[in-house]
Amino acid sequence: MKNVTVIGAGLAGCEATWQLASRGVPVTLVEMKPHKRTPAHTADGFAELVCSNSLRSDRLTNAVGLLKEEMRRLDSLVMRAADQARVPAGGALAVDRAVFSSFVTDALKAHPNVSVVSMEATEIPEANAIVATGPLTAGPLAAAIAERFGSLSFYDAAAPIVTAESIDQQKTFHQSRYGRGDDYLNCPMAAPEYDAFYQALLEAETAPVHGFEEKHVFEGCMPVESLARRGKLSLAFGPMKPVGLTDPRTGKRPFAVVQLRQEDAAGVLYNLVGFQTRLTFPEQRRVFGMIPGLENAEFARFGVMHRNTFIRAPGVLDRSFRVIGSDNVYFAGQITGVEGYVESAASGLVAGLSLAEPLDGKAPPAFPPITAIGALCRHISTETRDYQPMNISFGLIDPYPERIRDKARRYTAISERALLAIDELR
Repeated sequence: MKNVTVIGAGLAGCEATWQLASRGVPVTLVEMKPHKRTPAHTADGFAELVCSNSLRSDRLTNAVGLLKEEMRRLDSLVMRAADQARVPAGGALAVDRAVFSSFVTDALKAHPNVSVVSMEATEIPEANAIVATGPLTAGPLAAAIAERFGSLSFYDAAAPIVTAESIDQQKTFHQSRYGRGDDYLNCPMAAPEYDAFYQALLEAETAPVHGFEEKHVFEGCMPVESLARRGKLSLAFGPMKPVGLTDPRTGKRPFAVVQLRQEDAAGVLYNLVGFQTRLTFPEQRRVFGMIPGLENAEFARFGVMHRNTFIRAPGVLDRSFRVIGSDNVYFAGQITGVEGYVESAASGLVAGLSLAEPLDGKAPPAFPPITAIGALCRHISTETRDYQPMNISFGLIDPYPERIRDKARRYTAISERALLAIDELR
């Protein structure tokens, strides 16, 4: 069988490699680490999570929960790793980054059909390849992609991480929303505290980002200070919303709350949920130090902001993520315009399956748009006036034919229909 080249050992590249190798296809996985890294990466392992340790909701009443279950049923390596590295996060699936990366790295390096080459790719292969180099693709390869397909950019941001021992837990309380456990650490604010914090955030100094334009920020990763400029209560109805929470010391719902999510299995680090930022490091220490419980917080990582790049996929890629008219050349991951860790891995799964089948003389799988995977395939291949990165949502999936008023029941019905379709494809 022909050898396939996969460029990039992020989530998409690793998932594609696994799907190919599991079907007997020899794969050369090209990864530039450890010799070279992007500005966002620090570790040597594969599938490094850089912006957050959360893979978001794990419930079938949420579209990303459905997407993850579809991937589990298709033997996703990324989902195996995530389930193995899970840390407490209420109804969400959050992971220990190091355990997650090690699981994926070890699985691929031990696979007899996978050969790992540590080098920087500088051009697009001519045939039998998957390019999964991520949204920070740079250098000669980025130039080659831009020359062939054109490229667009948007800006992404990561939230700060603080050490658990530096949090004053006398001022916080453990609780997940709506009584779903106690996996989050909550920093409650009264109205005057919120007002002071909001004003300080508006006046804080931000770090310059070359070429930064507010309108090009991806909505799902909007810096908290940019969101604050939309109005005084934008945070209280956004990342600081108190709904579903009751402060046990008062028996009441706080005016606003900052949630901290466990970052690692040992519970040593906590992530400020929804607090992506481009404030300068001293300003992060000052302004976020106004949050109750974080007055003396030690920052293991400050929030950062960077530019992400994606190709305008409609007209370039078909529904299997294959370059139209190419000799089995595929793209996968955030560079295609899917947004999020899970969506990136799902695109790698599709590209890997879609390339493996033709090499074995079979037709590639056709994921229907009643599934979350199929909806993503349609999104990246359907022409729109303003193509932008997208997370999976029920709005992308074909609606349920029967009118069901209750949202939870409707979403459950959509998910059950999707999983039946996935089981048929298996």
